[in-house]
Amino acid sequence: MSEKREDYINWDEYFIGVAKLSAKRSKDPNTQVGACIVSEDNKILSMGYNGFPRGCSDEEFPWGKDLEISDPYNAKYLYSTHSELNAILNYRGGSLEGSKIYVTLFPCNECAKAIIQAGIKTIIYEDDKYADSPSVRASKRMLNAAGVRYYEYQPSGRKIEITV
Repeated sequence: MSEKREDYINWDEYFIGVAKLSAKRSKDPNTQVGACIVSEDNKILSMGYNGFPRGCSDEEFPWGKDLEISDPYNAKYLYSTHSELNAILNYRGGSLEGSKIYVTLFPCNECAKAIIQAGIKTIIYEDDKYADSPSVRASKRMLNAAGVRYYEYQPSGRKIEITV
């Protein structure tokens, strides 16, 4: 009998990889974010990435970042849906109670509300580049109050290459 391979990826590597691959679907020219929701027994329940809602054309809505006084409706922030909310809304099963969400960027306060309300209990994030922003500080305050655990993904340094 042969021995099993030892160089397989662990669950965190696998699911953060799925979130990173989901982020590649985003058409946002500045920030691509992906999310993967996983059950307590490590089954993928849903995925999402940041972009415009269904029916809102990527060609007709703005990708600009600035809320300009001359054209206040020309900023993506008014129209785009974050990856976490997309993943929650994409789920077609029953409850997300007790699940985990893997995200490439720490959730904002609006996504934290949705995560808490959906019953997701753990967040594994890759990057927290907006840690000092009011949005993320509010997010962490709500997550802590609601008992949602979060921790930063610790990369193994392993390189995984996918050719498509």
